[in-house]
Amino acid sequence: MSQPPTDAPALSALQARIDYAERVKTVTNHIHAASNLDELLVSLSRDILSLFEAEHLTLYAVDRAKDELYSRFLDIDQIHEIRVPIGNRSVAGYVAHNKQAVNIADAYDAAELHRLSSHLSFDRSWDKKTGIRTRQLLTVPVCDTTNTLTGVMQLINKKGAARFTAADQEKVREIAATLGIALHNQYQLAARQTKFEVLLAAHHITPPQLDEARATARDTGVSIESILIERFGVPKRTLGQALSAFYQCPFLEADRDIDIAPDLLRGINPSYLQANYWLPLRATDDAVEVLTDDPRDFQKQQDIRRLFPGKKIAYVVGLREDIGKLVGLVSTNLASDASRTAILGQLVAEDQSDTDTSPEAEADENDSAIVRLVNQVIIDAYKAGASDIHIEPQGERQETLIRFREDGSCYTHLRVPSHNRRAITSRVKVLAQLDIAERRKPQDGKIKFRLDKRDIELRVATIPTAGTGNEDVVLRLLTAHEPLPLDGLKMSADNLRAFTQLLRKPYGMLLCVGPTGSGKTTTLHAALDYLNIPEKKIWTAEDPVEISQAGLRQVHVNPKIGFDFAAALRSFLRADPDIIMVGEIRDPETAGISIQAALTGHLVLSTLHTNSAVETVTRLLEMQLDPFNFADALLGVLAQRLARTVCATCKEPYHPSREEYETLAHAYGEKAFARLSIPYDDAFRLVRGSGCQACRRTGYKGRVALHELLVVTDEIKSLILSRAPAAELLTTARRQGLTTLIQDGVLKCIQGLTDYKQVQAVAMR
Repeated sequence: MSQPPTDAPALSALQARIDYAERVKTVTNHIHAASNLDELLVSLSRDILSLFEAEHLTLYAVDRAKDELYSRFLDIDQIHEIRVPIGNRSVAGYVAHNKQAVNIADAYDAAELHRLSSHLSFDRSWDKKTGIRTRQLLTVPVCDTTNTLTGVMQLINKKGAARFTAADQEKVREIAATLGIALHNQYQLAARQTKFEVLLAAHHITPPQLDEARATARDTGVSIESILIERFGVPKRTLGQALSAFYQCPFLEADRDIDIAPDLLRGINPSYLQANYWLPLRATDDAVEVLTDDPRDFQKQQDIRRLFPGKKIAYVVGLREDIGKLVGLVSTNLASDASRTAILGQLVAEDQSDTDTSPEAEADENDSAIVRLVNQVIIDAYKAGASDIHIEPQGERQETLIRFREDGSCYTHLRVPSHNRRAITSRVKVLAQLDIAERRKPQDGKIKFRLDKRDIELRVATIPTAGTGNEDVVLRLLTAHEPLPLDGLKMSADNLRAFTQLLRKPYGMLLCVGPTGSGKTTTLHAALDYLNIPEKKIWTAEDPVEISQAGLRQVHVNPKIGFDFAAALRSFLRADPDIIMVGEIRDPETAGISIQAALTGHLVLSTLHTNSAVETVTRLLEMQLDPFNFADALLGVLAQRLARTVCATCKEPYHPSREEYETLAHAYGEKAFARLSIPYDDAFRLVRGSGCQACRRTGYKGRVALHELLVVTDEIKSLILSRAPAAELLTTARRQGLTTLIQDGVLKCIQGLTDYKQVQAVAMR
């Protein structure tokens, strides 16, 4: 029986398909066997090229942090890298940006490229370096199973053909699908292996601790980073350095002083930002800086590009919890701004529409806009950290100014239409339970204001000023905060050591002196916090109680009913005290009782309004105190001032001029400064603030105390007994080691806390 004729072409085609399937299987196996990205990008070229009869292959991975494609290739024995921005400027960038395959017959044909995009061009520099003439290009996107871009695959020059075929394109897509999964897995593996690699290498955590943190994060929904900080004690700064190294971008520890431009958040729902843990920080004409917990999260990147089209994105990494707090703070501030703007808009509209300017036609203190405005001003002052609110009417035709005092300096917060000046004053009087009909004499009162589940107390003073019916109002914010620890006062090491030694004395008198608002009460409460133990009974007499401490028996004095500091002191001596704090020594009677208390076995702390430590001694002697009792009772005098600190957000070090250095040396005392051994060389640095939104462009934010501690030694006691003048006391004290206010200020300039201009403003006479 004869055999049927063999169909040679069919057999050949079948054999070709079998060969192709075998080669595809080989390529697939190599893809899945790759141990890292370099192996994927460098080692697959030969296998893939043989499948499609192409001359060259470039495999790109995605660098999401930089919004770029990158590829690596082997040149002799070194791996080199090329990078391409994602966008419509290059063929690979276009394919990545649009996730659309491109099959080009001639890469040098500008018309063919422009049919895809008017911005598209081909970079011929690579051809010039290699001597290759690029003709055909088949470029396809590489995506994972969720259609997330993981890379780009580009074949160059089809052997023996005018262009790559549709069949070639379909086959490349099949390989790209496998490659997409492999790249995705490599990204995930890299994230698991290297995100905390720095911490593991430095032994901040162990592999079992990291595994435990991951498991806890899965169970609780809390970020791994927070668990590492809270449970395993990894410092936040150290963790930030690890994240910065991994993501190749700066780390930002979010806080309330970060500038956020309101325009950046227009049209973005804060709830969306809270849920996705990212926040735009600042922008220029062509770029925007974004804080996020994961700069490589592709979905976030896509959302950010949609919201800021055409802008280059610069990423900053932060912790989820920090970002959440910052988003909440920013959204609250924006709500406050919107509320304030709406209230002022309503007041201005009413002012412009009202043609009747008689007093009877003015706004009423019960108007909803007036009530909301006064409440909003108090809230704004509290959130700004202001110590005082000043409401200053300028007359019938000029706007009323509302100013805040912050860090010792006043600035204008709001301007309110003059039509509302009396209504604002009356509203404050209503809150303080004052007589709204009385405008001819000053009045004093207090307001209890509820905010953020805590009570704010405001001390109110109204004063009639020039102009028909004008009254100024000053509100002092008395926020009963926790006491600072002694080491939080930023005393020099010598002063802190000497001050704590004085506090350990079983009896005697220790004074804290300075002008109003120099932080005397804060310092005394820090001292009381140091002394506050169950074995001690501590009484305080204050006007008013500004800082509350558990364990202290604190008393408000009320001179209007005869219960002044002297009366409180007499009461305390009958109440078995160990330590007594008197808010202020204002008269000889209080001074005399304080000395007697100190001599009879009690430690007495108090304040006085004097300019320096040695002047305090002469001032008290002028009150006709017995110098023998006074010298025996007095332990020491701490004089202090508050200088504004350079803003931490915009602080920058600089090398000062020789003249600035010599000015500091002269202020300190040239001989004493020479003993500090601080030379003027290239390493000598001071700091200054460039000005930012956090500090209202002033360069200063917060305050630091300058201290001058006079310790009463036997020699000082002898001078007190002889009623020596202040100059002689100062000379002796400096010889014994006293650091003056100006000297302490110079040291804090060198430490980078403040500058000499601020020291001059508060410590020089």
